[in-house]
Amino acid sequence: MRALLLVNPKATSTNRRSRDVLIRALGAAVDLTVEETGYRGHAAVLASTAGAKGFDAVAVLGGDGTVNEVANGLMADEVRPALIIIPGGSANVLARALGLPNHPIEATGAVLEALRDGRRRTISLGQATWDLDETLGNGGLPTGGGGSRYFTFCAGLGYDAEVIRAVEGLRSAGYRASPTLYVHTALRHYFMTDRRHPAMTLRRPNFADDRGIFLAIVSNTAPWTYIGNRPVNPTPWAGFDTGLDLIGLQRMGLPAMLKLVRQIVGERSGLPAGKHLVQAHDEAEFTLSAERPVAFQLDGDYLGERERVVFRSIPDALQVLV
Repeated sequence: MRALLLVNPKATSTNRRSRDVLIRALGAAVDLTVEETGYRGHAAVLASTAGAKGFDAVAVLGGDGTVNEVANGLMADEVRPALIIIPGGSANVLARALGLPNHPIEATGAVLEALRDGRRRTISLGQATWDLDETLGNGGLPTGGGGSRYFTFCAGLGYDAEVIRAVEGLRSAGYRASPTLYVHTALRHYFMTDRRHPAMTLRRPNFADDRGIFLAIVSNTAPWTYIGNRPVNPTPWAGFDTGLDLIGLQRMGLPAMLKLVRQIVGERSGLPAGKHLVQAHDEAEFTLSAERPVAFQLDGDYLGERERVVFRSIPDALQVLV
């Protein structure tokens, strides 16, 4: 097997020594070519030509943002090699949702076992499409048509995307990504976000519109994210073998938020309960529209502000070695 390994040298949970160890381990099992990413969007460019260059798999060592880039690149490749994930970020949501260890060396061991046993899993992706005349604001990542991008585990409009925007600003100022940084930013930003004037409406075929939504989370799998080792699970029924799930909040007051947090942090199987919640499961397509531009994120990557986004489930999109 020929494999292309894309390495994000800025991955938060690896260093040069650990990267060398796993590169040697992978190189002993496959015909390995290694490329380091040099800018935002570079991984997508490299992955999009991997099949044409004869690679059977594209491995990625990086966080969720780099994995998202590789997934988007693979979806642009007609040959579409298999995906190998070596978690190197702070959350590593997709890797953990697939059952991989959160440590890059241990995950490499699991990947080597999958290579030896020929284990592959086919997963769905989500796709978000927005109006072409809206500004992209994502650092130049190719988007498959200028207004469309795939996501592996989640998307969000509203408060959660505002938090990600704030965290990205802190990271650019030199702060290290960590669960503590995200939690502190979320708590601080809660008192800054608009909690009185909901902007969004959910539109689904064969359903009445759900209006007055402050925050919408769209999930392709569960959990939505992690706080350290604790999963955060607002859409526990989401999975790679079904369509997209959604939870929307029609109240942002402190009692409603505290009640929701108690219901979604930790291992959960039942849906959160509350009259102020809008929930959808196994949806093929729906639209979120807003009365004003609202913050938008995909797989933890801030993508500017949007007024209308169409979400679609893409079944059987990628093969992953796990």
